[in-house]
Amino acid sequence: MNQTTQEKPAAPAFVRPGALNSSVKFEPLTASIGAELINVNLGDASRDPALFAEIKALLLEYKVLFLRDQDITRAEHVAFAERFGKLEDHPVAGSHPEHPGLVQIYKSPDQPMDRYENAWHTDATWREAPPMGCVLRCVECPPVGGDTMWANMVLAYERLPEDIKAKIAHLRARHSIEASFGAAMPIEKRLALKAQYPDPEHPVVRLHPETGEKVLFVNAFTTHFTNFHTLANVRFGQDYAPGAAELMQYLIRQAFVPEYQVRWRWKPNSMAIWDNRSTQHYAVMDYAPCHRKMERAGIIGDKPYGLEGPGA
Repeated sequence: MNQTTQEKPAAPAFVRPGALNSSVKFEPLTASIGAELINVNLGDASRDPALFAEIKALLLEYKVLFLRDQDITRAEHVAFAERFGKLEDHPVAGSHPEHPGLVQIYKSPDQPMDRYENAWHTDATWREAPPMGCVLRCVECPPVGGDTMWANMVLAYERLPEDIKAKIAHLRARHSIEASFGAAMPIEKRLALKAQYPDPEHPVVRLHPETGEKVLFVNAFTTHFTNFHTLANVRFGQDYAPGAAELMQYLIRQAFVPEYQVRWRWKPNSMAIWDNRSTQHYAVMDYAPCHRKMERAGIIGDKPYGLEGPGA
């Protein structure tokens, strides 16, 4: 995309772009990540392949897209997300009974905060094949608070010091549902959850399968490196624990840098679409005791591969 804003004749907010013979109008929200789509209705996009293709191209460029005033049905929400691929269920949160793959993330004053979302994370990296992306809609939100932030992990990798890039080029790490969602469960349930989802090993630097970009791919679900303990990194056994842990924490903290981030204030019927392969996000829990009701469709992704390329 060479232009940031497509200037078009005035038209009602939700006329199908195909009817106008025009492109999607959008506004970047920061210099690093995120754009708001202005004249798009995702119900239309769920039925219009050309419109969907244009949205997907913008998603690959801006990593996360935002929309207001999306008064669409759950069926349209699911149908739009399914244009990217099949939807996944969540082993803990579950799905809407009438719309498989649509996860209801509902918070209320009588429900304790579970503290899984207010950490910088990439969704479900505890899967062998984490989600490709997600489509999230706000059903109800507090009058103030409850924002969500996203971070560009391509930029986070690009701006690492060169010696760190060299050190992590071929490192791999474990990601765990047991140590996150399973931690508060009785031991039997926790171990059963781990048996169902054994901790996968992912590259620390992932290649994006569509853009070829290098992505820093560690987050709150990451527990430890699996191939750090080598002669190149460890002089004595005592080097291993502090050396690996300090490097891991340094890498995880890269998502905290404001210059890599965008922050979105929710309103009812606002939506966000994000590329889960190249971003992290953080749901700010500063709204108790208010209600916050969100519905998310997660799209099944592929197994991450590192700098060696697929199949290496």
